[in-house]
Amino acid sequence: MGEVLDAPAVRRWCGLAAEALGRTRAEIDALNVFPIPDGDTGTNLHLTVLAAAEAVAGLPEDAESAEVWRELARGALLGARGNSGVILSQVLRGMAEVCGGEAAEVGGPVLAQALRNAAAAARAAVEHPVEGTILTVLDAASAAAGEAEPVLPEVARAAAAGARRALRRTTGQLDALAAGGVVDAGAAGLCVLLDALTAVITDEFPEWYAVPAPERPVTVREEPAGPGPGYEVMYLLDAPDEAVGGLRERLDGLGDSLVVVGGDGLWNVHVHVDDAGAAIEAGLAAGRAHRIRVTYLHAPEGPQAPCRGRAVVAVTAAAGLAALFEEAGARVVRREPGTVPPAAVLAEAMLAAGDEVAVLPNEPEVLAVAEAAAERARDSGARIAVLPTKASVQGLAALAVHDPLRRFDDDVIAMTRAAGATRFGHLQIATGEGVTSVGLCRAGDVLGLVEGDVAVIGADLAAVARQVLDRMLGGGGELVTLITGERAPEDLADLLEGHLRETRPDVELVAYEGGQVLYPLLIGVE
Repeated sequence: MGEVLDAPAVRRWCGLAAEALGRTRAEIDALNVFPIPDGDTGTNLHLTVLAAAEAVAGLPEDAESAEVWRELARGALLGARGNSGVILSQVLRGMAEVCGGEAAEVGGPVLAQALRNAAAAARAAVEHPVEGTILTVLDAASAAAGEAEPVLPEVARAAAAGARRALRRTTGQLDALAAGGVVDAGAAGLCVLLDALTAVITDEFPEWYAVPAPERPVTVREEPAGPGPGYEVMYLLDAPDEAVGGLRERLDGLGDSLVVVGGDGLWNVHVHVDDAGAAIEAGLAAGRAHRIRVTYLHAPEGPQAPCRGRAVVAVTAAAGLAALFEEAGARVVRREPGTVPPAAVLAEAMLAAGDEVAVLPNEPEVLAVAEAAAERARDSGARIAVLPTKASVQGLAALAVHDPLRRFDDDVIAMTRAAGATRFGHLQIATGEGVTSVGLCRAGDVLGLVEGDVAVIGADLAAVARQVLDRMLGGGGELVTLITGERAPEDLADLLEGHLRETRPDVELVAYEGGQVLYPLLIGVE
């Protein structure tokens, strides 16, 4: 029986908790009726803890306890899924702040303090806390731990038992749970996590982590009070801590189920909204949003029947690029520079285009919204394939091999291969001071990016363009595509053509005027 929660014990807890949530995943999924009855809470909790466990498993065997706790919290933050998973990641972060902090060793009093910190951190992360959820049960676990005999096994047992008692009470605390005759799914997952912790500390390993079964078959009311927001939006955000307050305020005005967790410049954002694009734009305004996931939450009422035929839908912000895509046979959805189109608009465009549609998002931020829109459009019977094009040059390369006479699946494969074989780069002007992978940049500097990463910083557009082009051709290439933007010098394409004649006369070059606002030059190498 352990008197301190040391690094090996934390490792064992991670592994056992992931295993236990994997075994109880289906039972927890069956309880999931709040905030929406999508039946995935158990799965999301399992994936969140599994990510934490894998992060800890990647550390050296002799890693110090503080390092194990930090990696546990970071792994959960990066791998958090769904509303409950994001909250659980904050629970683990709150525990790590105490257990991986200045305490010489983690005994009973420190564990009780860690649970108090976790409860406060989780509640603060939820914009509008609701009782009868994981937050309520965590409060109860924390309170029970604080009243226990101050030795580690007793504190752990008290926390687990207090959580179980509070879990049974959740059925009567929320109308949705009472209607379904269930306890809260997220809270049930928390109980499994605390049971696993107790098992590791006490060496009393149960054969089964009981999840209360529904009192009766779970049913969802046919006429809910309201349809609720249509999309779940999640993303990781690199942003200064002071930017998060404004982000919270903006997202709170867009939807509900808002949870923002993290700190020290890295955040995990979760919200349910009707306008997924606006939620992503809010993140882009606050910092760098990545690992964007958009999930369509509801089956449409009276789904629109798709038009007949094969088509390609391309998304772009620039008039010149729109003309290029249209000339190549695509239907274009225009977006404002620096924004993401609404998923509903994309879904309508897909259904209006045909019943077999290939979609070219052409920006990483648009890709997740396009996937959600495609999911919505598929409910109407259309076959939709979203190609992972992250740049307009990839979209143009895919469109160049599009053949409407081929089988749809074969056409999608050919277009995907063409896009994947196209390396992409671009130039942009820095708007402020920042740290990049190649050094410090200041406002007005020319940044040369390859595959989304800064590769060159300079003062002259043409000079930076030449360096980026040389780097991209260093891996080979037969065709270079240049697309100039509004801020490009008139002779930029000519200068680069002359450079290629001298250095790579074997390479073919094509140049277009794209008219894009943000990027003076887009580059593709096939």
